[in-house]
Amino acid sequence: MKVKAKVKNDKVKVKLLVKHPMDTGLQKDKNGGDLIPAKYIQELTCVYNNKTVFLGAFGRAVSKDPYLAFSFSGGKKGDTLSLKWIDNMGDTEEVEAVIK
Repeated sequence: MKVKAKVKNDKVKVKLLVKHPMDTGLQKDKNGGDLIPAKYIQELTCVYNNKTVFLGAFGRAVSKDPYLAFSFSGGKKGDTLSLKWIDNMGDTEEVEAVIK
């Protein structure tokens, strides 16, 4: 996950690019034979000061490597955000980002 978080006008603006195949389970492999199993992010959370400031629920209709942007109030320059996603196969990724 690539994350940028900046304070602007008393709000923290967060932009992130999530590397994930987001397979729907409906595509066939390159040979046109077997279906590629579904593998997609189900939930993405952003926590700041032990408080969830963003919670996204996703499904199969989201494109590969999704880009997200959101903002929240109360963040300070130099503080840390914690972001985590979990997919339908139980895989997860966690990153921390410093607010600039």
